[in-house]
Amino acid sequence: MTYCLAISVDAGLVFASDSRTNAGVDNVNTYPKMYSFNVPEKAFVTVLTSGNLATTQSVVRRIARDLEDPSGEGGLAACNDMSDAARYIGALSVELKNYYEKDLKQGANFDCTLIVGGQYHDGPHEIFMVYPEGNYIQSSPYAPYLQIGETKYGKPILDRVIRSNSSLEAAARCALVSMDSTMRSNLSVAPPFDLLVYETGKLEPAHVMHLKLNSPYYATLRKQWSEGLKALFNELPLFEWEKNK
Repeated sequence: MTYCLAISVDAGLVFASDSRTNAGVDNVNTYPKMYSFNVPEKAFVTVLTSGNLATTQSVVRRIARDLEDPSGEGGLAACNDMSDAARYIGALSVELKNYYEKDLKQGANFDCTLIVGGQYHDGPHEIFMVYPEGNYIQSSPYAPYLQIGETKYGKPILDRVIRSNSSLEAAARCALVSMDSTMRSNLSVAPPFDLLVYETGKLEPAHVMHLKLNSPYYATLRKQWSEGLKALFNELPLFEWEKNK
């Protein structure tokens, strides 16, 4: 399984992903699920991937190959905004899915779901979820984040904390807590975790982190979060019948 998320706040974007893939309990591997692409002086785009590994890796390779077009006008370079980029990547994923399923007639499911985020020129920074069918949706001002994969365990903290005016640093910490909450409840999600922070208007990442279970910052964060939750729980109001004990 997979867990990836992207958060859009006024100051920019935060992306986070785990790296565990599995095809059964005896076939577990580690692969990156976050990929970034730069169109010099035009755009910065990050893609988070979930679903069939063959499809997602093929999509990523095609994006990179199209950017190598000598004319400088291929793929992401030919797009004018993030909506164009989401449409282009959605079309790629459908083309490659159909190649495996129909042309090669492999008789398996090659679906993939993607999160595409970034910024073009002076346009807004945005995040989109691209479905296996190639269509896509944008994040909402009321829920300025998108998730793919094993989403349910990491959602409550996002709903409680993330607002459009949250700082990038707060959004990044919340993303890691969301990842950690998911990992604790689902064995199919595991570190290393990749974290990328993008400041609006920069067209390049501000911070990139690759966090293992014993990475000092992540180890401290998960310890303090766990201890803080226990402390808050112990401070919850007592039932009436407890007060006389």
